[in-house]
Amino acid sequence: MVDYRVWALEATVRTDSLDCYMATSSELEQRRGKWTLSLADAPSTVPALAATVLFVVWATDQAGYPLTHWAPGGLIVLVLLALALATVGLKTAEVSGPVKVALGCLAGYTVVSFASILWAAVPGEAWEGADRTLLYLLVFALFVLWRQNGRSASLLVVGWTLAMICLAAFVTLHVNAAGAHLARAFADERLAYPTGYPNASAAQWLMAFWPALLLARSALLPWALRGVLAAGAVLLAEVALLSQSRGSLYATVAMVVLVFALLPGRLRTFAMLVPVAGGIALAAPAVLRVGDRLRHAENATAALHGATARMFLAAVAVGVIVAAGAAIESRRAYSDVFARRARKAVAVIAIAALVAVLAGGLALAGDPVARVKHGWDSFKGGYGTSSASTNHLVSGLGSNRYDFFRVALDEFTAHPVGGIGVDNFQQQYLRRGRSDETPSYPHSVELRTLAQTGVIGVLLALAGLTAALLAAARAIRSSTARGADPLAPAVAAGALAGFAYWAVHGSVDWFWEFAGLGAPAFALLGVACALAPAAARGPASAPARTWNPRARRVSVGLAGVVALVAAVALAAPWLSRLQIQTAARTWTKAPLRAYARLEDAARLNPLSDEAYLVAGSIALRFGDLDRAEHDFSLALERAPQDAYATLELGAIASSKNERGKASQLLERAARLNPRDPLTREALLVVRNGRRINLEGLNRSILFKAQRLA
Repeated sequence: MVDYRVWALEATVRTDSLDCYMATSSELEQRRGKWTLSLADAPSTVPALAATVLFVVWATDQAGYPLTHWAPGGLIVLVLLALALATVGLKTAEVSGPVKVALGCLAGYTVVSFASILWAAVPGEAWEGADRTLLYLLVFALFVLWRQNGRSASLLVVGWTLAMICLAAFVTLHVNAAGAHLARAFADERLAYPTGYPNASAAQWLMAFWPALLLARSALLPWALRGVLAAGAVLLAEVALLSQSRGSLYATVAMVVLVFALLPGRLRTFAMLVPVAGGIALAAPAVLRVGDRLRHAENATAALHGATARMFLAAVAVGVIVAAGAAIESRRAYSDVFARRARKAVAVIAIAALVAVLAGGLALAGDPVARVKHGWDSFKGGYGTSSASTNHLVSGLGSNRYDFFRVALDEFTAHPVGGIGVDNFQQQYLRRGRSDETPSYPHSVELRTLAQTGVIGVLLALAGLTAALLAAARAIRSSTARGADPLAPAVAAGALAGFAYWAVHGSVDWFWEFAGLGAPAFALLGVACALAPAAARGPASAPARTWNPRARRVSVGLAGVVALVAAVALAAPWLSRLQIQTAARTWTKAPLRAYARLEDAARLNPLSDEAYLVAGSIALRFGDLDRAEHDFSLALERAPQDAYATLELGAIASSKNERGKASQLLERAARLNPRDPLTREALLVVRNGRRINLEGLNRSILFKAQRLA
């Protein structure tokens, strides 16, 4: 007798069939028993789950951007990886070739990042940037070294997605409760909470949106879970819309094209996208109205309350609709004739919708050639070309990214082999940029790789990414393989889409530096790769390699040394930054203790100039010019191109009436930061034969820093 009460209604994810998948009662019981043992079959899921919890914690506060957040997290991931290796073990023969290539290339890229410390203008920044790359390597290794089955992988991907949905709901309610302090959560009219950067906040939600959408379409999941995921997709998109990220808008359009062009199951994707997009459209006007109220300095509390109510109502409505449809689908068998007619009907609707969207887009855009030209001109023109009469989301392409990209390409041209050093963009932009911004990063993952690690880094990154995508593609197309896991392709597609969104949006933003975005992205890529079916071993295959005890001891010893070096590399800058932060909090009450902590910080991180910069600034507040001069000089020894230290040394020399030395230092500071008005003003004062007012200069520096922040 045939049992139709089975989750799966489609034989594969590769087809768009709506035919019912039928299994006998004995087959169903065998599959249920297999799924029950999913964790036993994939024990590495337990440490991977612990890492997922870490990612969610990062998402609650600045997306893991501060060093004091992600560096200890890197140590936690390192411990989890070591525990997995010790308890689960590793059979290298079971690691596929593409995964080995991907891991090897990412490891090579990490080595290049650390090597760039040798030629970086600011070695301390290069060390921190290399550590961040090491974190991503550890995360990818933890999620990719052990094969996953569909059920264990869904536990990781669905668990993280549901956690992000719950966090999005909490953020919405928390912002609503802010009341009079509502503006603290927004940057102008854009929601910045909880990352502190609107674009990163939008990306944080939209990275989870795509797994939610693509998993909700799968008939292999329970109908109630599919409804929750669909409702969550609506909520994630609406909360992202509160941030009014222009990059997220264009990245979403690109993702829609990529999903329909590359992923199988297009009709199912369209069928799921229709109610989700309808729910988003239902609440979108109210959500955008919040930003309009804030931009015009109006009371936005009532608008936010109304938008929140509509967001949750739309999400619940979509969830109920999807859950009801999934329940009906899971409890009924359909004939081949009905399935074919349903496919044709959905296909016709999809084509009609595509034609309508294209026609509407052309009607709104007008002349496409003129529209593209205007977009390019506004992109080159900077923020001044953005429309101030509309909300930020549709205000155009005006920003300073064109100038950031120009400088990054110029630096690659000047240093094509090894680049300028990881995270060493700021000093170069201060000298060669044209805007009044002081970006620390090029605002593009690709240009970061190109400018900072050169051709060597680019080749390693491309080879590793290509190998990982090949492994993920095998997982997505594994449904036709003999004995294939029916759930694996659906989970792999959702995980890969989450990584793809990070990569697409990160092409025009500085998301590599947000560990709370980058680490989940590499974890999702690792899950997609780990779902690839194992390569078949023919009868003539060579026997598995056996390790003699001596070789095993050598391998374990080498792994221990590598782990120890990685731990020191992550811990030293973190502990140094903790000492600096403590000194910055306590210097007014205990200056001597603060100086001692800063000396400890300088010893812990012998490459960074930060401790000496803080010590020099404290000494200036107390009027101790000799100590300030000493500390700023030490800072310049570690980072000779530091414009701030050079400016302060020139001002100190001026206050000591050392006009020649002051003029020389300030001229150098002006070359290092030619657009800084404070430096130009200080140089003019010295050239006119007057002394610089140190107290007034530092007040101006502090005011400028606060305004930029």
